[in-house]
Amino acid sequence: MPIKQEITRQRVPVKIWTDDVDERSIEQLSNIASMPFIHHHVAAMPDVHLGIGATIGSVIATHKAIIPAAVGVDLGCGMLACRLSLTANELDELNLKKVFDQISRDVPVGRDQHDDKRALIESAKPFAARLDVMTQKHPQLLKAFGKFSKWVNQMGTLGGGNHFIEICLDEEQRVWVMLHSGSRGIGNALADYFIKLARQDMERWMINLPDRDLAYFPEGTEHFDDYVAAVMWAQEYAARNRQCMVELVLSAMRRHLPPFEVTSEVVNCHHNYVAIEHHYGANVFVTRKGAIRARAGDLGIIPGSMGARSFIVSGRGNPESFCSCSHGAGRKMSRTAAEKCFTEKDLIEQTAGVICRKDKGVIDEIPGAYKDIDQVMLNQSDLVDILHTLKQVVCIKG
Repeated sequence: MPIKQEITRQRVPVKIWTDDVDERSIEQLSNIASMPFIHHHVAAMPDVHLGIGATIGSVIATHKAIIPAAVGVDLGCGMLACRLSLTANELDELNLKKVFDQISRDVPVGRDQHDDKRALIESAKPFAARLDVMTQKHPQLLKAFGKFSKWVNQMGTLGGGNHFIEICLDEEQRVWVMLHSGSRGIGNALADYFIKLARQDMERWMINLPDRDLAYFPEGTEHFDDYVAAVMWAQEYAARNRQCMVELVLSAMRRHLPPFEVTSEVVNCHHNYVAIEHHYGANVFVTRKGAIRARAGDLGIIPGSMGARSFIVSGRGNPESFCSCSHGAGRKMSRTAAEKCFTEKDLIEQTAGVICRKDKGVIDEIPGAYKDIDQVMLNQSDLVDILHTLKQVVCIKG
């Protein structure tokens, strides 16, 4: 399906893959498109919705500048999925409940982290030297980290919000593990520090912005290279965090399920990140804020919600989207609105058949708070091909 809307009110157009977008998000996208270093156009995926500074579901190509708030505060947030040799007939409700409890014990969620005895020190060790370089150059980071100073203990942990671990079945009733997480507290602290630094630079240079969260680092200025180094560090940390978690999940599953092997390529993809890519005749920084790379043949993961279907996809390499696609269904209402609109009874009904939390603490993640994932997939049929359709049977929320 082709682009649904094109907005041309600013210096470059905004191309949107849905009709389901509110005026505040359109205003936010237009503000981004007004920035002097935006390359060619701004792309908005079909899960687009309002964010901080930059719209979630946007793809922003920039010449010699990066907007830290557009990259976001969960640096390197993304997905991991792998298929197992197990099938549905080797699962039952009793052993799945045991698996749910085991994963909940073995993988810290929310604000929890591994204690010192269980910390994944060897996995974290390769990140230490580069982090020391950052803190020596920016000693204020040590204060910014605060309670996140135990970043080693957060390796292999889930976090909160919309992060999750799921056991799913595909269209042939084969078992998959899928999870969603990022760079945890250390990534958040790095991002917050540099976002504030960019704002200070804008004030010092007396640069007027349509939104203070569009503060940016121009290439060649004193903080640009430091920010790029911090982002790349956090993105690598996030990818390793997901890999460590899936190893913990598989170990937990092996305690309660028949013997199995991983039978497919592990897909580990970011959807909040920045990368250097070539588009429309130039090498540019591509910021994907709630979008995944979908070059021809790229494998990606597009989750629905804790009661809806998810998809393993192959990219089609559409240049108009900067070879990107959506990162999920996208919210249609805020967390506060969802908590006011829905009840625990609604949550139980909308997550029928899924072993998961069904209490008021996760009502903000109820499927009804999200867009229809099937419509989202239809709107991006020119961006990806669906390889597998997954439906969760177990969901552990952050």
